[in-house]
Amino acid sequence: MAETRTEALHQNAEGLDIQAPDAILSSLADAQIEAAKVVRHAIPSIARAAEIIAGRLSSGGKLAYAAAGSSGLMALADALELPGTFGIHRDRIAILIAGGDEAFRTLAGGPEDDTEEAAAAVINAGIGKGDCLIAISASGTTPYAVRAIEEAARRGAATIGIANNRDSALLRQAETAILLETPPELIAGSTRMGAGTAQKIALNMLSTLTAVHLGHVHDGYMVNLMADNIKLRDRAARIVAAVSGRGRDEAARLLEKSGGAVKTAILLAAGADSADAAEKLLEGTGQKLRPALSAIEGSKGRAASVLIKTEPEKGQQGD
Repeated sequence: MAETRTEALHQNAEGLDIQAPDAILSSLADAQIEAAKVVRHAIPSIARAAEIIAGRLSSGGKLAYAAAGSSGLMALADALELPGTFGIHRDRIAILIAGGDEAFRTLAGGPEDDTEEAAAAVINAGIGKGDCLIAISASGTTPYAVRAIEEAARRGAATIGIANNRDSALLRQAETAILLETPPELIAGSTRMGAGTAQKIALNMLSTLTAVHLGHVHDGYMVNLMADNIKLRDRAARIVAAVSGRGRDEAARLLEKSGGAVKTAILLAAGADSADAAEKLLEGTGQKLRPALSAIEGSKGRAASVLIKTEPEKGQQGD
């Protein structure tokens, strides 16, 4: 079998173990930077994937991640943060990692070859038509990831593959392929380093753009966050204050009135009659805050126009 980039020896690796610590660390840092740069080449495919995921989620579908080893940890980090950061319900996200819960303690290598476990995980998660599965593998040949994407596709789900080797099985199987062609690792085959860094960046970009499509980002603020601790409740109040122009105390009061929903609180500050009215307005705009704010401003303008037209002209007596 031909050697892949993820298994090849880095050009600067010779004599690495006898170099000074500062030189080793400099090489490691440079390798990470080089790996990060390749993500730019994947922007078009990441953009297509985000649009697909947003479409599935907005239609009531689920998003699943399937991976093994270090790639599984990258998937796990992205998936677990979606509810808190962007308010995507936990029951809409499935995390399929080779080895199941035991992987969170041992991350053993053997389960990544278990294709039956992969197929069963997709089935047990209920992934099918209307859903989307992202499979991640540095080599692009990990049996667990490849089988998961095959099973998801067979069941009618949209499939996205992320791999670091060109023309790999995973990318060939995926409807949308995201190639992150990172250089060989400074420690050959240790894909938790450069390949993992590129995967993490790509996943950050993918999930963030998905959230933008879903209306969960406004002017750089996470307006659909789940404020379930002191820090996030304070952040939510600061977001409401910043977007609405209200004071911090008023923002906190509006958040309480909205049940903690940031978008609803902002619309109340803008003049929505009630939390229910604000939520109905968001339903009509696909949960996007900007057009909802525009609708309120437009209704204010129309009301002011009607008021001006009905006021008596100067010198004219009213009834």
